[in-house]
Amino acid sequence: MFEYAPAPESRDVVDIKPSYGLFIGGEFADGTGTSLKTVNPASEEVLAEVAVASADDVDRAVRAAREAFGTWSAMPGSERAKYLFRIARIIQERSRELAVLETLDNGKPIRESRDVDLPLVAAHFFYYAGWADKLQHAGYGADPRPLGVAGQVIPWNFPLLMLAWKIAPALAAGNTVVLKPAETTPLTALLFAEICRQADLPPGVVNIVTGAGETGAALVNHPGVDKVAFTGSTEVGRLIARSVAGTGKKVTLELGGKAANIVFDDAALDQAVEGIVNGIFFNQGHVCCAGSRLLVQESIAEELLDALKRRLGTLRLGDPLDKNTDIGAINSAAQLAKIRELSDLGEAEGAERWSPVCPLPDKGFWFPPTIFTGVAQSHRIAREEVFGPVLSVLTFRTPAEAVEKANNTPFGLSAGVWTEKGSRILWMADRLRAGVVWANTFNKFDPTSPFGGYKESGYGREGGRHGLEAYLDV
Repeated sequence: MFEYAPAPESRDVVDIKPSYGLFIGGEFADGTGTSLKTVNPASEEVLAEVAVASADDVDRAVRAAREAFGTWSAMPGSERAKYLFRIARIIQERSRELAVLETLDNGKPIRESRDVDLPLVAAHFFYYAGWADKLQHAGYGADPRPLGVAGQVIPWNFPLLMLAWKIAPALAAGNTVVLKPAETTPLTALLFAEICRQADLPPGVVNIVTGAGETGAALVNHPGVDKVAFTGSTEVGRLIARSVAGTGKKVTLELGGKAANIVFDDAALDQAVEGIVNGIFFNQGHVCCAGSRLLVQESIAEELLDALKRRLGTLRLGDPLDKNTDIGAINSAAQLAKIRELSDLGEAEGAERWSPVCPLPDKGFWFPPTIFTGVAQSHRIAREEVFGPVLSVLTFRTPAEAVEKANNTPFGLSAGVWTEKGSRILWMADRLRAGVVWANTFNKFDPTSPFGGYKESGYGREGGRHGLEAYLDV
């Protein structure tokens, strides 16, 4: 096996300030609340202090968004499109800076930030810029109107990409935005605020309020918010659904998942192994739609597992800023504790645990890529979202059994099917209760394609023409 020399990306392309305020009405302003520290998960180094927005701060941001709404919504779509195109181009121009900052704050490998996240972020703004003057052709009536102020709360696993998924369609439809990034990964959202100023976006169209759960709750419950968009855990999603019930607010929720990645005996084995690795070990498994349950046809289970273990032995875990790194750091100490707890439970319930030889760095939050075999459907690791690099392996004999096992979950966000038979792919996709079904691939995203789930994975769609509906009064 080749030995790789270190190939670190430079931190010098990013200027991280010691402290950050809130972005309200086109200006950075001090918060009236406390502050929190955001740390580099790979080293536990404090990167910056960030303001925690109080209820009063959230109110200021919502009022700024409301004030800007009249002008922004009345602007011709072709004019709004110019701002979105400008933002997309600036994101491309500053993509290296954004990718390094995302990796420092989140812990994901620079290869993923640079080659996956940033191109998709720009693509979403380009795509929805194209829709801004064509809303009457989106299929939602001859004269669809924006809703007003959108309150958006995003998670820490894809901080900048989730921002793009939320802000781009909202602005294209003529809404204004108050966005709260996750407390552990606020820095790229704050750099995006600078990009809004660079693009001369009218003040108040986009506002960024940082903080933790209380800040998010203040935003969701604010009477001046017309639309709530949330991506995160099912538990928080339930709280949001309860709190907005009866208020008239439009809501979309993209929540947890426990996706089945289903491999049939006629699948291209090496291709399937790559898809399994991408499905669960991409972004350290911090993916709502991760293929965390591998369902493999019994006749090839042993052969596939041998190949998968060989492949895991070649993955490189370490410094996320090293361009050779495949597995980065777990985002926080709290998330690492949850992964460890559920993995220990998997062993206690009788599943067999395996990880490749994988030295872990002394500092930071790390967990090796892990496979569990001998998993029963009743095991908690097969039912609960681990949100880490942990794969549960189950077997099946017939397509009908595969469907039954895949659907035996409270979630319904995604699934993958690996087979050479197109008819079987269609047969499976028709029966799998999942919002997205990938065929002979996994974790592939495109701004033109809608994404979202069923059951406890939430409701509503993001991306594509469908993603506009949530931001229009239809």
